[in-house]
Amino acid sequence: MEVNQIEEPVRKKNKIKKLLSKITKRQVNTVVVILMLLCFFWLGFERGKQVNQVSSVPIKLDEVVFKNEIGRVDNTVDFALFWSVWGLLKDKYVDSAQLDARKLLYGAIRGMMQATGDPYTTFFDPEENKKFNEEISGNFEGIGAELGVKNGILTVIAPLQGTPADQAGLRAGDKIIKIDGKAAGDMSIEDAVSQIRGPKDTAVVLTIFREGSKDTQEISITRNIINVKSVKLTFKGDNIAEIEITKFGDDTESGFSQAIAKVSASQAKGLIIDLRNNPGGYLDAAVTIASKLLPKGKIVVIEEDASKKQDKLYTRGGDLASELETVVLINEGSASASEILAGALKENRTNVTLIGKKSFGKGSVQEFIKTAQGTAAKITVAHWLTPNGNQINELGIKPDLEVELTNDDYLKNRDPQMDAALKNLQEKIGK
Repeated sequence: MEVNQIEEPVRKKNKIKKLLSKITKRQVNTVVVILMLLCFFWLGFERGKQVNQVSSVPIKLDEVVFKNEIGRVDNTVDFALFWSVWGLLKDKYVDSAQLDARKLLYGAIRGMMQATGDPYTTFFDPEENKKFNEEISGNFEGIGAELGVKNGILTVIAPLQGTPADQAGLRAGDKIIKIDGKAAGDMSIEDAVSQIRGPKDTAVVLTIFREGSKDTQEISITRNIINVKSVKLTFKGDNIAEIEITKFGDDTESGFSQAIAKVSASQAKGLIIDLRNNPGGYLDAAVTIASKLLPKGKIVVIEEDASKKQDKLYTRGGDLASELETVVLINEGSASASEILAGALKENRTNVTLIGKKSFGKGSVQEFIKTAQGTAAKITVAHWLTPNGNQINELGIKPDLEVELTNDDYLKNRDPQMDAALKNLQEKIGK
């Protein structure tokens, strides 16, 4: 039994030797090649699984590694792909001779900004940069309306008072569906503004949907030179002053300083700050105005960045009106710096009443950065919080007293919100 157990492996070993002796060198090479192909196939299959697993995972900007190499995965963004597609356009596009390399570059940067999903993070080419600076200064040709994105829809934040948009009947909250027949759904704010703006005496047709309406409607607006003074002072009888602020631009600080000085020198006991249809503007202007309406050292707004670090901006002094009974009028068109001012007054003073409708809810901070070749970038860098730490973005500022301004009121030139403001102040200060 033991002998047989030993001889059996020996016989098997001899058989294997005979078989190997019959295998030619060519056959050996063939087997090696097959094994190598199987190995490469397996490696490719595993690599393919890795690509499928990683491709759906976002790559964080602070972790990315840039390489001009084909075939890298993990945290690598392969810029060779960009140049590969660039080359395809150059070599294969039917009208490649008409392509402008600078426009392709600007388009790529603009697409990168749009990919953030934030409608207020944008890129300006030299012409757009020039127009943006003209617009914020208050002198440009167009219709005079501020646009934003709300719930993913291009929306009128506010038509500026006395402008073609205002005169044609465009209103805060109108949803823009088409611009001259082109669907506005896929347009960025900058694209929409570019389509709407144009030379004086030319017309643009906006297809809009208004809350409460069953169908869309078309509004034709003839463009004009837009030059809007941002501050207007009116006295409502002997003891109530109204200061209307239509935007926070270059002339707002000086205009408000002059207006509030006149109010302080008058016999006024009550003050109305009208921020309705004010789409915002410069943050610094809002802080300066708050400094005229609040004691020194009060928080105007809190900037909170991505790391939740908070930077508090305070009033600088120069208070002239914090003792006056005050009503602040807001509506759906009050946005950005308007919401900051309304929130600061409401949360720092007990003698302030907010009347109207809930504000737009644009509480994000954009930093405007000049970049090369006359271009610029506007990037959302933080969110705004009220002095008590309440979020503004998407939520807006709620009035203490909600008062509707209906379509019928609008058509018959009635203003129940202003009426409510006057009544509120008269009850507090006496007639």
